Amino acid sequence: MFTGIVEALGIIKSFQKSGNGAVMTVHAPGLDFSDVKIGDSIACNGVCVTVTSFTRDTFTADLSLETLSCTSFKKAAPGKVINLEKAMSLSGRMGGHIVQGHVDAIGEILSITAKGEVREVWITLDENIARYIVHKGSVTVDGISLTVNEVLPDRFRLTLIPHTGSVTTVSSWVPGMIVNLEADILGRYVERLLFCKDGVSKVSGSYQKSGKSGITEEFLLGNGFM
Repeated sequence: MFTGIVEALGIIKSFQKSGNGAVMTVHAPGLDFSDVKIGDSIACNGVCVTVTSFTRDTFTADLSLETLSCTSFKKAAPGKVINLEKAMSLSGRMGGHIVQGHVDAIGEILSITAKGEVREVWITLDENIARYIVHKGSVTVDGISLTVNEVLPDRFRLTLIPHTGSVTTVSSWVPGMIVNLEADILGRYVERLLFCKDGVSKVSGSYQKSGKSGITEEFLLGNGFM
């Protein structure tokens, strides 16, 4: 589990594809390795990977074919700069929002417009996650917890402050670049509890096996949740 607060930037040192996926080694001199051990999870541009080996300032991880097929790592290569975050600690602060490191879709950066000290960024919105992206809600873009400031049927807008650009890969974003998107997991649970009947979601139309729940829209309204 992660928070979407980037801890350091890393550079892909090697990226070797094979029939089973890929093996990636990341050089991350800014990451604190004092508590890292084999088997730990590190989010790389929002993708949760498992550490298989590490040195003082590098770590290696395996990427499955599934990861390559549904994330921006399909185009990864040595020299690419990526956002890094170690799994959150229960004693730490939840500075962003709940992030699983499970990419829902790939988005394309449509435009970047400077407005004073901030930059407004429009990103395409995949129809599979569009219903979970809400105005003033949270979304993870390449591992960064960000606030959605406008939503249209096929795109959404972010407003990025200078600090975000100074500590993440945002400063290297350009139109046409693809980025990893992860919707807020809370929206998925709300949909399942409220809108699934007989295993079929009335929102998405997809099959979801579920039993009866005591949580209803009336219950949430009556208890101040809506």
